[in-house]
Amino acid sequence: MGGLDFSAINWEEMLDATVATLKMLAFSGIFTIILGLPLGIVLYLWGKSNNTIIRVVYSVLSFVVNILRSVPFIILMVALIPFSKSIMGTSIGVLGTIPALVIGAAPFFARLVETALREVDRGIIEAAQGMGASTGQIVMRVLLPEARPGLLAGVTITIVTLVSYTAMSGMIGGGGLGDLAIRYGYYRYEKEVMIISVALMVILVQLLQMAGDRLVRHFTRK
Repeated sequence: MGGLDFSAINWEEMLDATVATLKMLAFSGIFTIILGLPLGIVLYLWGKSNNTIIRVVYSVLSFVVNILRSVPFIILMVALIPFSKSIMGTSIGVLGTIPALVIGAAPFFARLVETALREVDRGIIEAAQGMGASTGQIVMRVLLPEARPGLLAGVTITIVTLVSYTAMSGMIGGGGLGDLAIRYGYYRYEKEVMIISVALMVILVQLLQMAGDRLVRHFTRK
């Protein structure tokens, strides 16, 4: 293997790092969906409104979302260190990384939700309106069910993006495989740790993508 020695790898530490990455993904993914889904719905509804006040509020909200999406995650993560510490009690480790992960990913997911809702057939929405359905009923019984494949695709893309975010969080001691790769692979020149860490993240991404694609195919109407 070109001088590589994988026998020196601390596999217990590698397992702990993998578990930490999965924890970050699970918690940040859940909160990203909880925040991003309603935000995306609001962007979709308000973007179609003819009310002047709502349109102004939509423009401001859209601008904020675009800014959060535009800031590189590594910079956003550093900028949010005081915020993370104030609400989580720490700015490092799994807990300290979750706020930055959510704030970085939720606007991204919200835009994917908005896009998925816009792709719903307008005729179906108008038919529901013609039957007297309220906005809430249209959202819950028409928009979300019809947009389900697109929403699932958006969730998959967001979770896969969060994998790369968790890796970057290692730069500020976020824990997980990214932290292990940086501490050992970069600072200590232990290439074996870097290779295994990257390989595990690639495998994780592939598994997530395969699971997401299967769900999308299952819920897509033939």
